[in-house]
Amino acid sequence: MGGLAHFLEEEGLPTTQISLIREHSESIRPPRALWVPFELGRPLGVPNDAAFQTRVLLAALKLLESPKGPVLEDFPDDVPVTSDGSTAWACPVNFATAMANLSEVDQLRAALKREMAQLHSWYNLATKKRGRTTVGVSGLDLEAIGDFISAFLDGDIPENPREDLPLGIVLKLATEDLKAYYWEAITAQPGQVSPSSEQLRDWFWDETTAGKVLLAIKQVCMKSQDDMLQVVGMKLLVPMVQALRKGIGAAKGKEESKK
Repeated sequence: MGGLAHFLEEEGLPTTQISLIREHSESIRPPRALWVPFELGRPLGVPNDAAFQTRVLLAALKLLESPKGPVLEDFPDDVPVTSDGSTAWACPVNFATAMANLSEVDQLRAALKREMAQLHSWYNLATKKRGRTTVGVSGLDLEAIGDFISAFLDGDIPENPREDLPLGIVLKLATEDLKAYYWEAITAQPGQVSPSSEQLRDWFWDETTAGKVLLAIKQVCMKSQDDMLQVVGMKLLVPMVQALRKGIGAAKGKEESKK
């Protein structure tokens, strides 16, 4: 965005932005930037704190009063914490039973279906509370998403449910819908401390069947003869940090796919 800002300014359009990585802004030198000391992915701070988020936005907009740059200012405050200073978070759904003894493909597929059903009431609460959802980019309903993704567990390439997009793109979009469904549902419980993005990621990849399924089909995709599925498997299904934590490397899958 910093590079784009230079082009916009040359056309006479003043710009301002929020920066999460100060070193990048120092290097790119955008016309105006507000650095915030928040975790990646949360440029406005914690969710559901409209007053704090408004302060951040107003601080970024105030930089427009500077006639020219580069201007790089630091937001003075860290994200707020709860009144007792606690950052603990408890998952409102227990998946212990669903996660037990999942060594067979059929058990894993059934566990995913059961797990998604357990989250449905929380997801409905989330959409009612927020008035929106980010689930839907794949164009598939929730049942179809689960069936489509779990079909890859067989090791074969399933039929593409959409004729207008390549299979790899549909898989990527379905995966995004699945993760959004889980994250929206699990953060809907009232009275909870809002979980950090790290807590949500660790919960999803360490405690859910969905995480296990995506880790499994990552390896299926990396061994595929379909070039796009290989790319999706190596780079887009599972964050690299999580893949490395689980001992799944992209290089290994690429080598095996060429055999």
